[in-house]
Amino acid sequence: MTDNAFSPTPLTLLGTGAMGTALARAWLAAGHPVTVWNRTPARAEPLAAEGATVAASAAAAVAANRLVIACLLDDDSLGEALEGADLTGRDLVNLTTGTPAQGRARATWAEERGARFLDGGIMAVPPMIGSADSGAYVFYSGSSELFEEHRETLAVPAGTTYVGTNPGFAALHDVALLSAMTGMFAGVFHAFALVRREDIAPKEFAALLQDWLTAMAHAVHTTADQLESEDYSKDVVSSLEMQAAGNATLLRTAEEQGVSAELLMPYMKLMDRAVTQARGEEGTTGMIDLLLKDR
Repeated sequence: MTDNAFSPTPLTLLGTGAMGTALARAWLAAGHPVTVWNRTPARAEPLAAEGATVAASAAAAVAANRLVIACLLDDDSLGEALEGADLTGRDLVNLTTGTPAQGRARATWAEERGARFLDGGIMAVPPMIGSADSGAYVFYSGSSELFEEHRETLAVPAGTTYVGTNPGFAALHDVALLSAMTGMFAGVFHAFALVRREDIAPKEFAALLQDWLTAMAHAVHTTADQLESEDYSKDVVSSLEMQAAGNATLLRTAEEQGVSAELLMPYMKLMDRAVTQARGEEGTTGMIDLLLKDR
């Protein structure tokens, strides 16, 4: 063995639920010594059989390694787990789902206790973890020094995307993308409901639906360009007024098919509000500003 030989970084993982277990297995498979802790000890036992060291307490798990990764239920669970732990000199990476404000507050909390902090937002489900071709990745924000030092280790279970020193940015990117997904699925479910009672094969319709959504996805770049230029009339193909007028056909079709329009109505009402504010000649980008509240 030479001085340049690769030595996998030992790490601690707090939380062995479905996602935590998938993360632990990926690191173990890559040769990293892993210490795990879970509030319910029995849930950590399968990992012990695969080579992990099971700590008796969260404090003991934190003491075992400098790099500490948390994947718990929520921010409150993280605070409770680390209540009696000495974080001095530790690198805390939080993969617990939370809000941007919680990420910023937890960064301050960790730094006050002598730890460097990195927040994360996992863009994957457990079966995607550890598979190089799955497309899984994690948003990270916070200490750039921590990220750079542990980049290779963090990249073992999933790809890494660093989005800035603001600790809240990982959660913000995570939730923003999930919000877009939620809206997309609302439209998808409405579309399937429209054809549900007809002699239309769901699998055949799904292929058409996927192709259509893929073709429309490029519009996000037009929206971004309009936001950056603050010119909401730039490159408009279909005006807001035209699209709002077309909603009548969508609603009439839903009525004919016996389908509730409840998934569409909030968006349509926002469109109508924008039109009444004399923004009908613009595209739909101006609707974004209508969503912003005073803080």
